[in-house]
Amino acid sequence: MKIALLGTRGVPNYYGGFEQFAEFFTVYLVEKGHEVYCYNSHDHPFQEKIFRGVNIIHQYDPEFKLGTFGQFIYDYNCIMDSRKRDFDIILQLGYTSNSIWHFFLPKKSIIVTNMDGLEWKRTKYSKPVQQFLKFAERLAATNSDFLVSDSLGIQKFLRYKYDKESTYIAYGAHPFESPDESVLKEYQVEKGNYNLIMARFEPENNLDMVLEGVAMCENKTEILVIGKHQTKYGEYLKNKFKSHSNIRFIGGLYNLEHLNNLRYFSNLYFHGHSVGGTNPSLLEAMASRALVIAHNNDFNKGILKENSFYFSNSIEVKNILNSIKKNDNLRIVQNNFDAIVSEFNWEKINGEYLQLFEDCFSKSDKRKH
Repeated sequence: MKIALLGTRGVPNYYGGFEQFAEFFTVYLVEKGHEVYCYNSHDHPFQEKIFRGVNIIHQYDPEFKLGTFGQFIYDYNCIMDSRKRDFDIILQLGYTSNSIWHFFLPKKSIIVTNMDGLEWKRTKYSKPVQQFLKFAERLAATNSDFLVSDSLGIQKFLRYKYDKESTYIAYGAHPFESPDESVLKEYQVEKGNYNLIMARFEPENNLDMVLEGVAMCENKTEILVIGKHQTKYGEYLKNKFKSHSNIRFIGGLYNLEHLNNLRYFSNLYFHGHSVGGTNPSLLEAMASRALVIAHNNDFNKGILKENSFYFSNSIEVKNILNSIKKNDNLRIVQNNFDAIVSEFNWEKINGEYLQLFEDCFSKSDKRKH
């Protein structure tokens, strides 16, 4: 098949979750004998035309001077280019800035869209932007040939909201196999004697709820708060909890080896995310053998099942801090690690996407004879 990926800043990954998936998946498709193309921003650090067998198509991306609006122009440029390429399948990763151009997508190509999370629920967006994102979601859900959900919660939502079926294919993570306790010295913590929360500083990630529980708790074990906190919300949280010496904001951390070790040697790892699909940092925590304490919602429960302790308010956080220890729950930790190996490994996920493509190609009346 002749396959294109659209909707990321490009490969190799220099940005985020979708780009990481795109890098793994495009190379996998090439290894399976397919002709593969990936759209990259014109200013992507990788400027070659071929990446490990993947054809790279650079398109102008004015985000550097227009901000978020530039993504709409970039996606438009990619879609217009795709019209002359005669692709069998186009995989769109996300919909926020490309679904408004759906009527320009090539009519002979099979359009598969990964619906990402419920973007319009994110409180960082203003009401008008949230309304637009609802509109964009509807366009993507109703105008794609096939849909992918990366969580069971998203799959359920699409069925209920749009009466549309989607194929559930999760995100992936690499098992962490090489812990190094010496990393902890840099962060002035000791093995098993600190807790951790890592998230973007946005209200729907429930940092406030977790830290309120920490502040109320008699147990004064230190908690490291990882995330870029130089934001309005970050300043609010730092000011609110400044009198609590066991709450330490250490900023953004992008060294994966350090992150994996901090997760591995922590006592409790709080995951407060309440919006979106399968969150990559949750899978990375499971892959790092952290004991995950998760916000109680369908997205998290769809991944963790019974292998977590759940909270819905700060009182429950306090009670968990007072009563739960990682060393008493190593079976849960191992169950989550085993799930990464068996369910959320990249080879399996890549295979599920390819199987979907083969099924779409055989079912679609757009297929070539």
